Amino acid sequence: MRLTEEQQELRSAVRSLLARYEGAAAWRPLTGQIGIAGLAVPEEYGGAGCGAAEVHVVMEELGRELSPVPCLGSAVLVVQALLASGDAAACTGLLPRLAEGHAVGTLAWAERGSWDPAAIRAVAGPGDGGTWRITGTKEHVLDGAEADVLLVAARTAAGVSLFEVAVDGAGVRREAVVTMDLTRPQARVVLDGAEGRLIGTDGEGDRVLRHVLDLACAALAAEQVGAAERCLELTVAYAKDRVQFGRPIGSFQAVKHRLADAYVLVESARSAALGAAFAAVEGSSELSRSAAVAKSACSEAFSAVAGEMIQLHGGIGITWEHTAHRYFKRAHGSGRLFGTPSWHRDRLAAGLGLTPA
Repeated sequence: MRLTEEQQELRSAVRSLLARYEGAAAWRPLTGQIGIAGLAVPEEYGGAGCGAAEVHVVMEELGRELSPVPCLGSAVLVVQALLASGDAAACTGLLPRLAEGHAVGTLAWAERGSWDPAAIRAVAGPGDGGTWRITGTKEHVLDGAEADVLLVAARTAAGVSLFEVAVDGAGVRREAVVTMDLTRPQARVVLDGAEGRLIGTDGEGDRVLRHVLDLACAALAAEQVGAAERCLELTVAYAKDRVQFGRPIGSFQAVKHRLADAYVLVESARSAALGAAFAAVEGSSELSRSAAVAKSACSEAFSAVAGEMIQLHGGIGITWEHTAHRYFKRAHGSGRLFGTPSWHRDRLAAGLGLTPA
C-alpha cells in the first residue's frame, strides 16, 4: 500500500495551494488548478479518471487544514452516487459541471441521525409527466444550504430510490444548521411534495447508497488521518518549545510516552485508511469490511489524539478559541458522520456472522 510518485506530487500540490488560500477561498483554485472536484470522475464526463487512492491523498491534506471546502459532499458522495446509479443521462447532464467545480452537489440521505439505507422514511410517489413527488426530512446534509445539485434518497413501492430535485423548486426548504464543528457546513432539507426526477433504476437506491457509504467512509478516514497527524505535529512542536521547571516539557518521560502512544494511533489509523482506499481501487469484495474498519479505527484515533493535543497544551489548550479546539470539534463531528464507530463494528460483526456485543 504505497503511493506512487504522481500521487505524492498531487499531495505536494494540494498542500502548497492550501498554504496560500485559507478556508472556503481554496475551493476555486483547488478545482481550477488541480481539479480535485473531478478526480474520481471518468474522462468521458470531463474528469481526471483517477480513483480512491488519489481521493485519499486529497482528503488527507484537506483534513490537515480542516478545510471547509465541499469536496466530501460533492466530489465523493454525489459523484459516486451518480456513477453507481448507472444512469448515463444523469451522469452526462450533471458530472461535467461537478467535475469542473462550477457546481457543488449534495446528497440528502441521513434521517434521524442514521446513514443506514434501511432507516430511510422519506417517501416518493408518482407525479405528473414521469416525475415523482417526494416528502420527508433529511438531516446532516453536507453543504446542503448552498449546493447547486441536490440528490435525495426516498422510499418508493419498489424500495429506496435516488432522485434529482431542483434546489429552488416548490416544496423544497433548506435550512442551514449550527454545528459544533463550524468547518463542516450542514443543513436540514425539508421536502413537502417536492418534484423529483428518478436517477437510475427504481428500487436500486439501497445498493447505491451502501456502495457510496463504503467510499464515503474510506474518504472520511483519510481526512481523519490527516487531521490527527497535524494534531500530533503541532503538539510535538509545542512540547519542544514549552518550558517548565527549567526544561522543555517534551523532555519529560511521561510526555514522551503519551506522544509515542499518539504516534502509534496515527500510524495504525493510516494503515486502516489506506487499506480501505486500496480495497476500493482494486474493486475488492472486502471493501465494505475495510471501510467499516477504517471508519471505526480512524474516528477513535483522531478523537484520542485531538484529546491529547488539548491535554498536553495545558491551560492554553482548554481555551475555546485555541487551534486545539478546532481539531477536537472536527474529531467529535466526524466520528459520528456516516455512522459511529460502534455502528460500524456492528456491521463488521454482522458480516462475520457474529452477534453484536
